Amino acid sequence: MAVDNLDTIPKLIRYNSEKWGSRTAMCMKQFGIWQRYTWQEYYQAIKYFSLGLLSLGLEPGDVVCIIGDNEPEWFWGEFATQAAGGIVTGAFVDSIPSEVKYIASHSDAKFAIVNDQEQTDKFLEIRNELPLLKKVIYWDPKGLRNYDDPILISFREVTEMGLEYEKSHPGLFEQNVDKGKGSDVAFIYYTSGTTGLPKGAILTHRALITTARGFISRYPLNENDDLISNFPAAWVGDSYFATIPHLLTGARLNFPEEPETVAADTREVGPNFVIYGPRQWEGLVSEIQVKIIDAYPLKRFAYHLFLPVGHKIADFNFKNQTPGLFWRALHGIAYLLLFRPLKDRLGLGKVRVAVTGSSVLSLDTFRLIHALGIELRQNYASTEAGFISSHGKGEIAYESVGRPAVGTEVRVMDSGELLVRSDCMFTGYLKAPEKTAQTLIDGWCHTGDAVYVNDNGHLIFMDRLEHLGELRSGIKYAPQYIEGRLRFSPYIRDAMVVGGKDKEFVSAIINIDFTMVGKWAERNHIAYTTFVDLSQKDEVARLVEKDLARVNGYLPESARVRKFVLLHKEFDPDEAELTRTRKLRRDFVEKRYKDLIDAMYKEGTQVTVEAPVTYRDGRKGSVTTDIKVRSI
Repeated sequence: MAVDNLDTIPKLIRYNSEKWGSRTAMCMKQFGIWQRYTWQEYYQAIKYFSLGLLSLGLEPGDVVCIIGDNEPEWFWGEFATQAAGGIVTGAFVDSIPSEVKYIASHSDAKFAIVNDQEQTDKFLEIRNELPLLKKVIYWDPKGLRNYDDPILISFREVTEMGLEYEKSHPGLFEQNVDKGKGSDVAFIYYTSGTTGLPKGAILTHRALITTARGFISRYPLNENDDLISNFPAAWVGDSYFATIPHLLTGARLNFPEEPETVAADTREVGPNFVIYGPRQWEGLVSEIQVKIIDAYPLKRFAYHLFLPVGHKIADFNFKNQTPGLFWRALHGIAYLLLFRPLKDRLGLGKVRVAVTGSSVLSLDTFRLIHALGIELRQNYASTEAGFISSHGKGEIAYESVGRPAVGTEVRVMDSGELLVRSDCMFTGYLKAPEKTAQTLIDGWCHTGDAVYVNDNGHLIFMDRLEHLGELRSGIKYAPQYIEGRLRFSPYIRDAMVVGGKDKEFVSAIINIDFTMVGKWAERNHIAYTTFVDLSQKDEVARLVEKDLARVNGYLPESARVRKFVLLHKEFDPDEAELTRTRKLRRDFVEKRYKDLIDAMYKEGTQVTVEAPVTYRDGRKGSVTTDIKVRSI
């Protein structure tokens, strides 16, 4: 059977096992050594774990909740569940027990597959509130030797049960794979929940595979390529842009040893293709700037000398123009002395093409990555609508998110909202028929995003429709655009721009980057004690004001930021201020800091804020401080 006719994920894996049996499919770094798994080993692991789940009582349509770091067992558990006719859902690894409980309860999960002791403890804490839960299966036994709860069982034990189960049920796994249909539900992805509780988006095998096929039609991969598994496996972007493209093309999937070693492990692998979220790209740029600030004078001189050359070559490429001999020669020198070593340092020396997605990337970051000689393209997709658009070869325009994907129809309403129709779309929201009916209307997915189409047929993403701001004067402003530009600063970790129809100007709440601002303070002999103390220093405010002035220079005068505050703490996903993919939960934050926002539109110069804080161990406390309101 041709790969184009394979309509479920387990069928793809079986096909790859038959085609590439002894070829390496996955690599996982453990104890400093890369462990390799062939396609045959991959297939066998899924087969016997799937049979083990059946022996434990998994039935078609049952939901399995998985939580853990990106490791082979996460995906073996996912595909084994799907092969048995089950449905997978996932929770982010840093989710607190109440968030895990919501997902497991809302999805009616019968089984849980977890990484380690930390994730096991979360389920043991909430097990009495999950009456449907039958077993918690862990794959890393470290720290669990003395756990004797009967609900627990190891990944290895389930696999061994599958080996036994096959003796009395020969051929069952293969029959189950054959029975699978593209219309079967594969995964329930819980959306970011930027405007309330997460919604469970139902995606079929066909929707996931079609999305990934559209993606690799723009970004060709083959079995000789290396990919890095760096997106959270519980997020739909991992399936769209890494895992299923890996299954469709045979590209090797590489797993870093720890989240903290991603940069070093990426450098060892030397991937041919990478896709990072905007925060990761902005983090890379911030890292470059940090290192340059701390570098020897000669290195700083070389960076500032040659970076404009990179920008000039990038501008030629954006316009599809060929640079003259002078610029080519100068760029050759810059590449040898600066750009090649810098790309290698970032682990991107072999990258043919790089992609950004999830939300808007600041234009400054986009241009800087191109100046380094990395072909970065914008990508636009959503859980509900699938793969919507991207840049193609030779048509990169940093202000756009590219042209619509092959097989995707788009329509822009008079309100500016984007509607999408394709085979990539989700089926609906779990247990939420009203929300489904509001999103899927007459075969079109209402994205809730504000866009327009330029003369070249590219989509220009503005913001979420509900977040597109309008001032009392009627002037429109795009908060995400301003926030993205602000995050380009090495001294700003996060920002939230506020305004409204009852407001006369735009203002901003700024999170400083404690590490970078702390280093700057030390170099400038500014004494401080805590994050709260440092954030309210007048010297720090003047430092941040320079970046606000820079960003204001890109904006119409009527939409510029006029006042700002430096928040006494970072926005935190544990306190529901950010989603687990680090998107602002804007409505929640605006309500939480209403007094602070109101103060920026009054004559006062400071406001006392008392904010609740949730610590990692679940304890709650509060922080009280005076925050200064500053004008630009």
